[in-house]
Amino acid sequence: MSSASTSFRAFFLPRALGILAVLGVFTLPTIAFMAHHINSSQFDVNGRILANGARAYFAFCNCAPSLVESDDMKIILAYSGGLDTSVLLSWIKENYEAEMVAFCANIGQEEELRGLEAKAKRTGAAKIYIDDLREEFARDFIYPMIQAGAVYEGQYFLGTSIARPLIAKRMVEIARLEKADAIAHGATGKGNDQVRFELTAAALAPELRVIAPWREERFRHEFPGRAEMISYCESKKIPVQASAKKPFSMDRNLLHISYEAGILEDPWFDAGDLKNRDYFNTLSVFPEDAPDKPEFVTLDFAKGNCVAVNGRKLSPLGVLQALNKLGGKHGVGRVDMVENRYVGMKSRGVYETPGGAILYFAHRQMETLTMDREVMHLRDSLIPRYAEMVYYGYWFAPERLALQALVTESQRNVTGTVRVKLYKGNIMVAGRKSAVSLYNPHIATMEADPSRAYNQDDATGFIRLNALRLKVESKVQAK
Repeated sequence: MSSASTSFRAFFLPRALGILAVLGVFTLPTIAFMAHHINSSQFDVNGRILANGARAYFAFCNCAPSLVESDDMKIILAYSGGLDTSVLLSWIKENYEAEMVAFCANIGQEEELRGLEAKAKRTGAAKIYIDDLREEFARDFIYPMIQAGAVYEGQYFLGTSIARPLIAKRMVEIARLEKADAIAHGATGKGNDQVRFELTAAALAPELRVIAPWREERFRHEFPGRAEMISYCESKKIPVQASAKKPFSMDRNLLHISYEAGILEDPWFDAGDLKNRDYFNTLSVFPEDAPDKPEFVTLDFAKGNCVAVNGRKLSPLGVLQALNKLGGKHGVGRVDMVENRYVGMKSRGVYETPGGAILYFAHRQMETLTMDREVMHLRDSLIPRYAEMVYYGYWFAPERLALQALVTESQRNVTGTVRVKLYKGNIMVAGRKSAVSLYNPHIATMEADPSRAYNQDDATGFIRLNALRLKVESKVQAK
């Protein structure tokens, strides 16, 4: 090839690709592909434009941020030490030429955290934060959600949904502490978690960039499956314990454990079949395997928050831990549902939420005794909206904060004790009492009312007034 031709390629091609990216003639993945395959010293193996001013074109329009990075970039990665995040830690460091800071949140997943710091550093992290957020998770996230009575689509106790904003919040705090340029996560481009992480970041630190490798075509091309990830770790000498075959994915925290994908993608598959004991019994037994004798549990509430279990005062974390053990023993809180993801598709999930199910049920029983009717009905009318906000990732949105203020006000009198009976997957009320109960047996009695607080004769006028519009409507329609 002549020197003139080489000079032409070196001068023209980088500029041309940069201009085409700016004008939108080609998609960014196409530009990256072209840059990767042009036989010119002006490009490195990752398609990163290195010469002749093309970098300026991309920087000007903020195009292809995964192709053009600063030399001193620092990124905070949500890290667990498992296969996926181990690959991400190494891959992001290499492809973004960044200093990596790993972050692992202990939110009750009960995973082995010993040795995680050494592993992260061997994988490429300059530093790692391992923070115990369990008490904050229970107190500031689970408890307010329980007060709101939030259940998504009538079944899902929002165990994964409510954890994501806490993790993202702490990532933002670390990013500011470390003066980082971006945060990164391993959520896929087809799920809800990517939205939850990034909406939280947008609300708390809009200046931070978010890196999501699973939404990058080059990452998906390099890792179409677990086998390629395992091979990558072997080549990089990254220690991971993983197999190429996995029947489903799991996510565990203090509130629940979820199972999805793999064999569960068939909605006809029976996850509750007793032959699946080894698969779906992390936090609870199958009801068939629960004790034949029921167990009674008391929960004490103060302003909508459970403060004691079986007479023992506990922190929010302690309450969830105690109830998880009790509920798991009796097989309560097991849910198998097909839900509507925020990104548009339906998804099948299996959940174990033993402690959360008891807490939700008992809290509702306490409300029936102590909460005003109209306040309850107003709050209940907003439960689907509140649950959607949690599920979709709007925990730090102004509408959720405003609604939480109403919920907090509604809980002022939700104080007292509830007794429940646990038996083979069931939670049944066995008693409720409160010093601020709005239930008055003298008024409600079907016998003679000794207090004379209610005059049955008044019901005649009450019914007549409420029937008036119905009578008018009926006469009009009869014409």
